[in-house]
Amino acid sequence: MGSLRIRPAIRNIPPYVPGKSINEAARELGLARFIKLASNESVAGPSPLAVEAIQRNLANIHRYPEDSSYDLKRALARKHGVQPGNILLGTGADEVLLLLGQLFLESGDECLFPYPSFSLYRRSALVMGGVPVESPLRDGRIDVEELLRRVTPRTKLVFLCNPNNPTGHLLPGSEVLAFLDRLPEHVFPVIDEAYAEFVDDPGFRDAVGMFRQGYQLAAIRTFSKIYGIAGLRVGYAVVPEELSVTADGIRNSFNVNSLAQAAALAALEDREHVERTLQATFAGRQQLAEGLEALGLKPVPSQTNFVCVGIRRDAQELFQRLLRRGLIVRPLASFSMPQHIRITVGTRGENSELLAALAQELSRASA
Repeated sequence: MGSLRIRPAIRNIPPYVPGKSINEAARELGLARFIKLASNESVAGPSPLAVEAIQRNLANIHRYPEDSSYDLKRALARKHGVQPGNILLGTGADEVLLLLGQLFLESGDECLFPYPSFSLYRRSALVMGGVPVESPLRDGRIDVEELLRRVTPRTKLVFLCNPNNPTGHLLPGSEVLAFLDRLPEHVFPVIDEAYAEFVDDPGFRDAVGMFRQGYQLAAIRTFSKIYGIAGLRVGYAVVPEELSVTADGIRNSFNVNSLAQAAALAALEDREHVERTLQATFAGRQQLAEGLEALGLKPVPSQTNFVCVGIRRDAQELFQRLLRRGLIVRPLASFSMPQHIRITVGTRGENSELLAALAQELSRASA
């Protein structure tokens, strides 16, 4: 029997590799307790109002959700000062990124992005037969000049993650605006702001505000981080209305499920929980940064809910050692950073336990 006629362009796309889950780690090692600091999940968990909204709607899950996500789109439009037609919703930011690839890319078109950065940018190009084009970071930071140099007549999309994942650094608003002003008109910019709510740098300019100023772009946001409902998969972009209307013709029907819509609406209203999450994140981020520096390491200055740090040795080996102690972090070899780990901000106790274990493992490796 011959092989199936799968499109060659997608046959060898590697699957997304997430941070190791607690269930997976428990199956592998048989430990009863794990602290997961690998996937940039919320330190404070979900909003109690979101949990209550899910419970209220459980009895109706035999009904299809409202396909238009009418109420959620209007709530998001009010929040961002745009029109409901400017909201493009998806099952997580991942679906929104893939939709943007489908909207703009044809076979052979180029999709430009900094690297290391979020892996879905590459996939958005590959699933359409496009050509992913990497632009290397300079001293661990996004280099907008290098990005502009790599634009060609075939470049149709550029992705900019700000703050960047997995490094956590911020591109100042002045540099983003200068980049947009010099970007050729045939290239559509996508600014991924999954971690925007955690930024406390006064030099930050959010892409939603730039959209309101008249810039033609997509500003990506998610409910997985600050709102703590990653398991429900809700992401969105603020976009020109033509994009959201066109995307409605190709997205999955009922793509945002009914419990997700209800929880997201409730989470938007729970400003107290957002503030608690922010304060816990800022305190934990500082604790991790100071603790890592005390170990003689140099963490990347972070404007997110994680800290990236080089450990001057193989990160995969350290990851395995920590895993056997019930601690899950993210080794970054898949981001071409084999001597770096990414640590999600946890509670004060979780951060302390991780730092103590890290000190012991690094000391053992140096002995």
